Amino acid sequence: MTPRAASLAAGLAAGLAGVFGVTEASAAAECRLALVLAMDVSSSVDAQEDALQRGGLASALLAPEVQTALFASDMHVALAVFEWSGRYNHEVLVDWTLIDSRAALFAVAQAIGASTRSHDEFPTAMGYALGYAAGLLDRAPPCLFQTVDVAGDGENNEGFAPSRAYRHFPFAGVVVNGLAIDGANSEPEVSLEHYYRNEVIRGPGAFVEVARGFEDYERAMRRKLERELRPRVVGELDQRPGSPG
Repeated sequence: MTPRAASLAAGLAAGLAGVFGVTEASAAAECRLALVLAMDVSSSVDAQEDALQRGGLASALLAPEVQTALFASDMHVALAVFEWSGRYNHEVLVDWTLIDSRAALFAVAQAIGASTRSHDEFPTAMGYALGYAAGLLDRAPPCLFQTVDVAGDGENNEGFAPSRAYRHFPFAGVVVNGLAIDGANSEPEVSLEHYYRNEVIRGPGAFVEVARGFEDYERAMRRKLERELRPRVVGELDQRPGSPG
């Protein structure tokens, strides 16, 4: 290749890189948050409890306060929802959907409410669930922030722990929040909340919401969604995916 041809090729490559960079930045500017919702369907969750969480999540998404938070900005939110239990038992209920209208939100809520359980006999492999969530985020639409929301009624009891998932999967810049579901007819399971606070959540501003049994799931999910869907302040923009922390 002649020096002139090499120079032209380099210029063309730089130009194309600039075009694709602008395109990606424009797409990210339209999406402020990629949110993965992970639903526990391990063997400790019976059929009635499973129905309560599916209906509860669908209703929480449509709650007025959640819709207010969701549509509080011109920048949209992208949602993906999956259920998890054992090491290899994951099922996508809603693949990546940009919530750019109330019609899109209603469609997602309807899909969750009408979904049926894929497994009911496997243990709680939370580390694997987090690894699966990382894979979903890897193909998420370009957004300013990425969050994983893990709901469950027990600690990890199969496979590697959440801490190992965080070491071996790409979680840089990802916030992980938790919804710990304790027993409704017993004293609050402080240990489960403690486990979520110390082993599960991660990233700046991460938090745990506690549901007092599956009957309380909808209320707790509504509070959590309202909090994590609220537009972030400008000062948080340095914590976008791929940045330190």
